[in-house]
Amino acid sequence: MSPSIPSSHRLADFDYELPPELIAQHPSEERGGSRLLHLDGQGGLHDRRFADIAALLRPGDLLVFNDTRVIKARLTGHKASGGRIEVLVERITGPRRALAHVRASKSPGPGTILRLADAFEAVVEGRAGELFDLTFPGDVLALLEAHGATPLPPYIAHAADAQDETRYQTVYAREPGAVAAPTAGLHFDASMLDRLRDQGVAQAFVTLHVGAGTFQPVRVENIADHVMHAEWYTVPQATADAIARAKAAGGRVVAVGTTSARALESAAAQHLPLRATQGDTRLFITPGYRFKALDALITNFHLPQSTLLMMVSALAGMEPIRRAYAHAVAQRYRFFSYGDAMFIEAAAAQTS
Repeated sequence: MSPSIPSSHRLADFDYELPPELIAQHPSEERGGSRLLHLDGQGGLHDRRFADIAALLRPGDLLVFNDTRVIKARLTGHKASGGRIEVLVERITGPRRALAHVRASKSPGPGTILRLADAFEAVVEGRAGELFDLTFPGDVLALLEAHGATPLPPYIAHAADAQDETRYQTVYAREPGAVAAPTAGLHFDASMLDRLRDQGVAQAFVTLHVGAGTFQPVRVENIADHVMHAEWYTVPQATADAIARAKAAGGRVVAVGTTSARALESAAAQHLPLRATQGDTRLFITPGYRFKALDALITNFHLPQSTLLMMVSALAGMEPIRRAYAHAVAQRYRFFSYGDAMFIEAAAAQTS
């Protein structure tokens, strides 16, 4: 079982009906142009615009962003036999080595040569669970940048284009390694970051390289039996210090995205007070979990039956989240990676 707490909740507790047309296929015209649903700590719902986030934050609050950078992780090609393949790099493990998902009519065995993008060949060295261990003929990042495509989520129907290369990336992305964007951060542009800084809202960064597992549904009825995917994270000492300053001054720690929240809570599970921490995390946050590091969360709307929906239900309470999602559907909010946002303040039970 994944590191978490005992849970008696069932998968059906985290389901909801979503009309397909509410799944955003493209980003809003401007980064800050989306809608924002504010769920306050008493369960109240408030319809706002994302530009209103400045009014919801106070001097002394701390925003914690995930500075991971999405890599062009998707490649197509063929085996020597001619069979078509699709490769999605999940994690770079060395200058010329990576773990990847490989879709093929027949699973490639060790020694199989994969011709990718009609440009170079990679060799299958073996397996690591569901992933394939691949050796590349040169620097993995350089080859992906030259020949790969942006790995858009499976619910976005169009192939990645030039707009996606820019908009499926935060303006502060700097540490390459993610195969999915920390999408709450997509709403921030440079001018908004400057405005918040001038307002007295501090900013700090963690790194969590988001994996493709973030899109995987939970497939067990008793969620306590779910095996959580692993992701690499880093919480630097500067961020730990910024959190200590904010809390000492009575400010709130606001995670920008569930990935930032997962990194902070994973570090808090290792050390309190927080200090520099890095490693793999399999932390699975479900209702009943008490948050140790954060007080509020900026996030997008999440897939039914997903671990991310379970996380926000832990922060705000299951019934408030059910009402919020029903309200968002009724009010025609846009869902998922390119969709609208929520500002969730921790329920009273989390802060008492």
